Amino acid sequence: MRPVFLIAFLRILRHRDAVGADLAPDEAVVTDPPDPHLRTALAAATAGDHAPARELLAATRAHAQWERRDAYVNRLARTALHHDGWLDAWLAESPDDPDAVLVVADFHLHQAWQVRTDARAKDVERDQFQAFFALLEDAVPVIGAAAELNPADPVPWRIALAHARGTQAPREVFDAYLAEAEARDPHHFGCHEQALQYLCAKWYGSHEEMFRYAEGAAESAPPGSKLHALPLQAALEYRLSEADEPEGPDPYGPKVAASLTRALALSETYGAGDREAAGFRNELALMLILEDRPAEALDIFRAIGVHATEQPWVQIGDARHEFLEARAEVRLDLAARIPFFGRPPEPPADAPDWAELVPRAVAVVPAPPAEVAQAALLCGISLRTAPAGEGYSYVEVVPEPTRGRRSALLPQEPLTAAAETFTTGESWPALVLHRTPERSSVTALHQGRQIATYAWDTESPAPDHTEVQALAGDLAHLFRVADPRPLAHILRATGNPARHQSDLVTALGLPPVPPGFGGASEILDALPGALVQARRSILAGVRDTMAAYSGRRPPAPEPRAPHPAHWWLTRAVVLVVLGAAAAYAWWSPQIGWVRSSVLTCAAAYPAGALTAALLRRKRRAP
Repeated sequence: MRPVFLIAFLRILRHRDAVGADLAPDEAVVTDPPDPHLRTALAAATAGDHAPARELLAATRAHAQWERRDAYVNRLARTALHHDGWLDAWLAESPDDPDAVLVVADFHLHQAWQVRTDARAKDVERDQFQAFFALLEDAVPVIGAAAELNPADPVPWRIALAHARGTQAPREVFDAYLAEAEARDPHHFGCHEQALQYLCAKWYGSHEEMFRYAEGAAESAPPGSKLHALPLQAALEYRLSEADEPEGPDPYGPKVAASLTRALALSETYGAGDREAAGFRNELALMLILEDRPAEALDIFRAIGVHATEQPWVQIGDARHEFLEARAEVRLDLAARIPFFGRPPEPPADAPDWAELVPRAVAVVPAPPAEVAQAALLCGISLRTAPAGEGYSYVEVVPEPTRGRRSALLPQEPLTAAAETFTTGESWPALVLHRTPERSSVTALHQGRQIATYAWDTESPAPDHTEVQALAGDLAHLFRVADPRPLAHILRATGNPARHQSDLVTALGLPPVPPGFGGASEILDALPGALVQARRSILAGVRDTMAAYSGRRPPAPEPRAPHPAHWWLTRAVVLVVLGAAAAYAWWSPQIGWVRSSVLTCAAAYPAGALTAALLRRKRRAP
């Protein structure tokens, strides 16, 4: 088995960066990102203003956009778990507003489930159950009021179906709620989704009943409806509960296969990166992985783009982490299946450009640009540095058409990885800033280690006071700030991530965030004195690092002269000879795997030299 593992490892090393190279970068992936309208409402709500949320839900009610209304209500109710002042003010101002009452009804359910948690019943404490049922009891009149205030709305009945599952309501109550929901919108996905949960084996039904219901709803759904993915949700529910099933033939294997075929066909009707399709596409990606269909899973990850969703990944662990891990494992699996001298499949010609969605990143360093450039020679990433006042520098990554081999293997975001390198062995730290429309973060590094990391999110609750105090102390010590209390106050702030990030930079005594940060991907090129340092090979970096520059910026690496004809001929002959010997060694049963591996490595050296020379020659061509 050892030669098999070695061959797979060599294939992964050769192909891993090419397989899935068109996928959205890890740092651009966001879990359940809100659309622009909802983002505005959430930001205002966390700041205490309910007006945008009121206008948003009123528009969905006026235009009978029930699916969108359901998604908005669910997200606003979750936000109210940590920022409820705006919802109280809204209800006090308009106690009969159907939109406010609807959000309150859903808020009661989220509050109850937050107390109970998603753990199995045997793992939930008795006092948790008592509080859970008490909160559900409080929700009954509010759900009823929401249904009465807007009789045409199916969303209150989605909440009622979820309530029935939590209160262990008998089947006749569930059937009555489902009939009311279908009378208002027979194809409302949220209502059918809640019904599916009630009917699954882990609640009050069985696998058979769950599949029968999901397939019936899909059969009656119009073309393009997300209900065609309901059987997929049933299949995933079944697969994730298979640990409880007895061993033997899979009784629902054909149903699982049919659900995948139906969901793949549905996915093709949506465009790449479509936010509406993100939910079932994430479930589809996980199911394809479970069914050992990595090539199709990679296509679905391409279609998902940056829109990871909490479900189904949260059932395995941290949602975003599990999404990225699953995507990386699919790439490795496919790379291991491509012959060493084979070519990975070409990505689609119409692959989206994700550059605009990548979080903006810039580092603030308390050291002059020449000193930072000297320290960054070995980072393997092209950087731009610019003066940021006396003794300070800004640093950003310069995008390149192709990544260097070292940067391609780095698991973290490029600028953070570069900062780990250029702070190693230096007395000064670095503060790396990242910013998206709804999230801003800081990472402090010193001596090549990440000392502190913190993020502000539009919807996040205020963090634990003890943790924030400890973090503020670490930042104050690192950047020599006498009083950490103002830092702690900024870290605990909520509602405006970009402003809090800028306030923290100022409070640390660093130069302000550069103008335009968060907009364009490269903002330092317009600053006076900005210079680019191209990435170097390891040997060139070591050579330049060992040289004395006397305060001058290290020169850019000079282009190599073209190789003469005899250089190409010699290495081609050596490659043919060693390649043939290695192939014979692996084929012959008399030659051990150790000598075969040595010959393979020896053949890889001239192959790598020729490949690198060809790439340089191609880059030199006009």
